[in-house]
Amino acid sequence: MDFEKRLEQAIQRGQQKGSAQRDQQRQQSLSAEELRNRHNDFRLDLSDYIETHLKKMASHFPGFEFETIYGSRGWGGAIYRNDITRGSDGRAGSFFSRIEMTVRPQNEYNVVNIAGKGTIRDKELFNWNHFVDLPEANKEDFHAKIDAWIMQFAEQFASRP
Repeated sequence: MDFEKRLEQAIQRGQQKGSAQRDQQRQQSLSAEELRNRHNDFRLDLSDYIETHLKKMASHFPGFEFETIYGSRGWGGAIYRNDITRGSDGRAGSFFSRIEMTVRPQNEYNVVNIAGKGTIRDKELFNWNHFVDLPEANKEDFHAKIDAWIMQFAEQFASRP
């Protein structure tokens, strides 16, 4: 077989493969309404999970207060506290600690996105962001990520003088 015929066959095989892949992607892709419903399901589950687990952590550190977060920034919660201490020079000081986690609103990229910030004694130590495409998103993976962030904050907070 000459080069031209082999080239034409290779092009035809490539076109058939591309067509088959596009068909498969269309079947797997979700409609806009299905994506919106899936994101809402994740938002409700993850924001409840965040609230429950932040409150559990706060119960181990007296003085933390819980705050619900909702709106354009996302849905979730935060715990925070102000500590007033005296330095070796006798002067009073105030230190702020906070951990915040939110599920971001759905956007044009169709991802589930959780964000978190951790500040301990006026120093921002963490600024997290984790996202996964909606069709591939898994709640258990997000729960594990949230747990890891809370554990990391708790460990850092407990180690501070």
